[in-house]
Order: sequence, then C-alpha cells, then structure tokens
Amino acid sequence: MPGSRPAGPTGLSAGTATIDEGTLARARAPEPGTIGSQAAVANAESGATPASAAATPAAETDPAIEALDLRGAARTGAYALKKAHPSVRFTSGRRDKADQARAMASNVVLNRKWIEETYATSPVSKLAQKWVDDNPDKKSQDDIAAGLLSVFEAASDADLARLSKHLSGDAFDVQPVETDADAIKKSIRGLTGLDKFLEKEGGLVRWHAQF
Repeated sequence: MPGSRPAGPTGLSAGTATIDEGTLARARAPEPGTIGSQAAVANAESGATPASAAATPAAETDPAIEALDLRGAARTGAYALKKAHPSVRFTSGRRDKADQARAMASNVVLNRKWIEETYATSPVSKLAQKWVDDNPDKKSQDDIAAGLLSVFEAASDADLARLSKHLSGDAFDVQPVETDADAIKKSIRGLTGLDKFLEKEGGLVRWHAQF
C-alpha cells in the first residue's frame, strides 16, 4: 500500500491496528523513472527549482507538499487534496532506498512474513523476503533495514520500480483521521490519475494513494 519518516498518525480510536509508514499492495505498477531522491538533493544543493515545481507558481506552492518530492499526477493530486481538505497531513512521499528499507523493516519487526503478504510478487520482493527468512537472528528494525537495503542496492532501478511507487515519487500516504474521514477518502478516490487507494496494507492501517 524521499521518504519522509514522520511520527505515526494520531486520532485513531483505541485498539486500531498499528499504522505503518507505507508500502505498495498486491498490484503491479508501471515502471517509472529513476529511483530515489538524488535529483531533489542536487536541486537543494544548487538552489535550482525542481522541474516538478515549475508548473505551480511560487505563491501557490506548499512547502509540506514540495518536501514530499512527488512528480506528475501524484504531486498534482496532493495539491488538490490539500486544497479540498487543508487539515490533511501527508506522512510519506518519495523515498530513497534507505527510507524504503526502514519503512519495510518497521513492519517486518511485527510480522516476519509481512513482505510476501503485502507486496506484489517481483524479483526484489522475493529477495527481500528471502533475506528475512534466511536471517532469523536479525530482529531489530535497524538490523532488518540494513539487510533489506543490501538487497535494494544490488537491484536494478527497473526492478525496484516494481516494488513500490514511493521510490519513484508516484505515491503519497496520508495520516488516517476520524474527523471528516469519509469526505477525505472520497476526495482521494476522486483524484485525477489515481491508480489505487488503500486504507490498509498487510493488516496495517494507512491511507496510501498511488498514481
């Protein structure tokens, strides 16, 4: 169902399932562009304006959305959602490989089979699950994240693109809330270019929109 790694969502009733940081559910995704946020880093260092921001006048940009480093329909969708619901909080956008490894590890700590239960079958998802299965002694989030990152570093951009649209900047997560929840979810489902909207992934509560 860059990565940003904000604190977990709030406003959920007691007993609600743990909220993760976001993943791709069992659905194949088109192969988008280059993985990671190197372009965003380069722009930040040079002071250049990201190409994705050029379409939105400076006076209309939102720093919180720009920090997600989204592209195309995902970026446009984030602005449309924020305009309709100013209180909405985005919890994740583009991720680099290390961010993705940490996000996945936070769930593997709770369920060692979480990867195969959550992701569409692909070369990278299978290798990631195999690493978890082959290393039962690695139980901390940091150790698991390091292991998953080693899998990602050996994978091609094309294979990584099949793992998660967060890696290409074509997905964002929104903090689940109780107030106006139905209205917000309806707005997300109506966003132009939306490929899939998920309220849960692998049994974990999280609002994930991918384009």
